[in-house]
Amino acid sequence: MTKELRRLSIVMLFMFLSLFAATSWIQVVAADELGQADRNTRSLLDSYEIQRGSIIADGVQIAYSVASEDEFQYQRIYTDSPMWSSVTGFFNPALQSSTGIENALNGDLSGTGASAFLAEIERIVSGQPQTGFSVELTLDAAAQQAAYEALGDLQGAVVAIEPATGRILAMVSTPGYDANAVAVHSGSQAEAAYDALDALKPNPLQNRAIAGNLNPPGSTFKVLVAAAAYATGEWTPESTLPNPARYTLPGSSSQVSNATGGTCGSGSTVTIADAVRLSCNIPMAELAVELGDATIFEMAEKFGFNQRFSTPLESTASRYPRGLDDAQTALTGFGQGQVTATPLQMAMVSAGIANDGVVMNPRLVDAVIGNDLSVVRQYENSEFGRATEADVADDVTDAMTASVADGAATGARIDGIDVAGKTGTAENDGDEPYTLWFTGFAPADNPQVAVAVVVEDGGGMGQSGSGDTLAAPIAKKVIEAVLNR
Repeated sequence: MTKELRRLSIVMLFMFLSLFAATSWIQVVAADELGQADRNTRSLLDSYEIQRGSIIADGVQIAYSVASEDEFQYQRIYTDSPMWSSVTGFFNPALQSSTGIENALNGDLSGTGASAFLAEIERIVSGQPQTGFSVELTLDAAAQQAAYEALGDLQGAVVAIEPATGRILAMVSTPGYDANAVAVHSGSQAEAAYDALDALKPNPLQNRAIAGNLNPPGSTFKVLVAAAAYATGEWTPESTLPNPARYTLPGSSSQVSNATGGTCGSGSTVTIADAVRLSCNIPMAELAVELGDATIFEMAEKFGFNQRFSTPLESTASRYPRGLDDAQTALTGFGQGQVTATPLQMAMVSAGIANDGVVMNPRLVDAVIGNDLSVVRQYENSEFGRATEADVADDVTDAMTASVADGAATGARIDGIDVAGKTGTAENDGDEPYTLWFTGFAPADNPQVAVAVVVEDGGGMGQSGSGDTLAAPIAKKVIEAVLNR
C-alpha cells in the first residue's frame, strides 16, 4: 500500500469512527434529551395519542388525564390545584408549554421518554393504547394541606423535609393558582389565563419555596454561624462574647443593635448558646468577625449554599459570597448583608443538624410507576455531604431547643414534644416590610421532620411582624401534621 493510500485509509477510518460515535451518542446517550426537546414536533404529536400518566401524592391523583373531543385527545385535570400548583405546574399541549413536575418528568408522564421504549413496543405488538407512566411524589398530603392552610392569604412558602432521607414532605408556595385555568385546550383562553396570572403581584407562578426573589435569612442563619464556630474546636456553647447594647461595624460608622434595643441578657458578656436562644444580633456579629468570612463560607457551602438542587424541580442557589470585608461578615452573623436563601436551603440546614450533621440531597419523587403498576424507576436517598460532626450538631440542637422552650421561638412550642427551632426577622432596604422566618425540627431527640417557613412582605404588617408571631406558628402546624400521621 502506498503512503498516500495509507493516509487516505486512516482518514476514512477516522471519519467512520467519528460518524459511528456521533450516531451512537444521538441514539443512546442524547436520545431522551432530543426526544423531549421543544422543537421535536414528532414526539409532541406522538404524545397526543398517549394518555398522560398521573402525578400522585400520598396515594391521591393530584394531576391526571381524561378523554377530550378535540385534536389533543386528552385533557389534563388538577385536583385542589392551588395547594399543589407549586409542585405540579401545568401541562398544555395547545401552548406547547409545561412547568413544574409536568415539565421535569415530561418524558415519563407523556410516554415518550427513553424509559417508555419497551411500553411503546408492547403497544405496537398488542394493539392496545399506551398510557404514560405515573409519578409518585414524596409529599405528605396532611403536611401539604397544613402548610397551605396555615399560610392562607400570606405571601410566602413552606418546605418540610424528612431529615434522614431528604424526602420532601411538603412544598407550598403562596399565593398558589389553579392550573386547570392554564391547561384548557383553547390556546387564546389559556394564554389569557397565563398572562393574567403572570401580571399579578405577587406572582403566583413563582415557586417561592425554591426560587423567586431570594430573601436574607435573618436570624435563622445564626444556627449555621454557631455550627461554624463549634466546628473549629476553638469555641463551645459556653464561650462568651462582649455584650454591648450597640455595636459599630468594623471599618464603618454604621451601628447594629439587638431586636430588644438593649443588651443580650444582663451580664457584661453572653454565651453563644444564649445568643442563639435569645436571638441576639450583636454577639453573633462579633462572633462572625472573629471566625472570618472564609470559615462561614466553608460551612455555608457544606450545608448547600451556592449550589443548585434538582428535586427534580430546579432550585435557585442560595448565596453566601466570597471575600466579604469585616463589616459585611458581621452582618451575615445574623443573616443580613449579602447572604440570601430559599426556604429549601434553610430546611436543609435544620435537616442537616437534625441528622447528626449529615445533609441529604432533597428529593420530591419516590418512583415512576408503569402501566402495570410496576416500578419503572425508584429514586434513592443520597447524601449531599457531612456538614458537621454529630457533637457539633448536638450543641446547636440544644440551643435551638432552648430557643423554643423559653427563648425567642416560643411560637413553635408543642405540648409534650421538644421542638428545636430558630426564628428570623430579616430587614430589607429602607422602609420595606420585614421578611419573617422560622426553621427547625422535631422531635428534637428523634427528628422526623425539618421545616422552613418564610413569610414575605412583612405578612401584611410592614415592620411590625416577627418570625415568632407569624412564621413559627405555621411551622408548628406542619410539624404537628407530620407527627400525627
